[in-house]
Amino acid sequence: MYPTLAGFTQQLVPVNGIKINAVTGGEGPPILLLHGWPETWWEWHHVMPLLARHFSVVAMDLRGAGFSDCPLDGYDKATMARDAHEVMRSLGHDRYAVCGHDIGGMVALPQAALFRDAVTHLAVLDVPLPGWSAWEETIATLSHFSFHMNRDLPERMIHGREYDYVAAFMAERFYDHSSFDLADIDIFAKTMALPGRTRGGMEWYRTLAADHAAALEYKKQPLDIPVLALGGDRRFGPRMVPMLREFASNVSGGSIERCGHYVADERPDDVAAALITFLGSR
Repeated sequence: MYPTLAGFTQQLVPVNGIKINAVTGGEGPPILLLHGWPETWWEWHHVMPLLARHFSVVAMDLRGAGFSDCPLDGYDKATMARDAHEVMRSLGHDRYAVCGHDIGGMVALPQAALFRDAVTHLAVLDVPLPGWSAWEETIATLSHFSFHMNRDLPERMIHGREYDYVAAFMAERFYDHSSFDLADIDIFAKTMALPGRTRGGMEWYRTLAADHAAALEYKKQPLDIPVLALGGDRRFGPRMVPMLREFASNVSGGSIERCGHYVADERPDDVAAALITFLGSR
């Protein structure tokens, strides 16, 4: 289903009672990449070779996505953060940086908050975060949140129409459509059509009320590690730094110009350069 990404290998890693699909390559300090919806680790395939010149890169499919397991529960972001942390431990990385986009950013934040002795740097890319002071008013403007939270309905309506839904969803959130690769859309859609994957992705949204309550607790002990807050200037970029400053004391970042929500797909060179510069602050 996936084309080969030169220099990287895949493996299923048993963690937290399930198996997680992890893709690894490169040498140097470790960084973990966490994808968003409706994507998989393939979201990062343009960024990974650039980072691998400097770092040991790990990209994984979140539980419920790609070739990772799709259990019936465990989709709260703290449990998913434990999945991700145990992947890194299993691969021999006791201390590492983590970068998450979209739902992956909602996992990366609790990962940094819960595993403070392990996470050295946190990067969050273009996503409103549970626990943010503007969380409720922001998600009220995002119609797909309420749709995905419905029990069973999205699975029924998307079944057999995965390509149509993924293509329309992502096209609406790109700014530069010359970077909108239909071959990648096909990969994400075919993966979503695998048994359990549409449900798995919907479950990420169905836990958000609990995730918000948990994140309010994280804010009581602000992170002191370096945090990169980055987004597309046509999406959440202008709000990323102020938002992350509610959770951490050492935040940098801003907006990528002429870019929408899918920053790693649309501007991979800019994302990689920002991460390389950021992680140079080790």
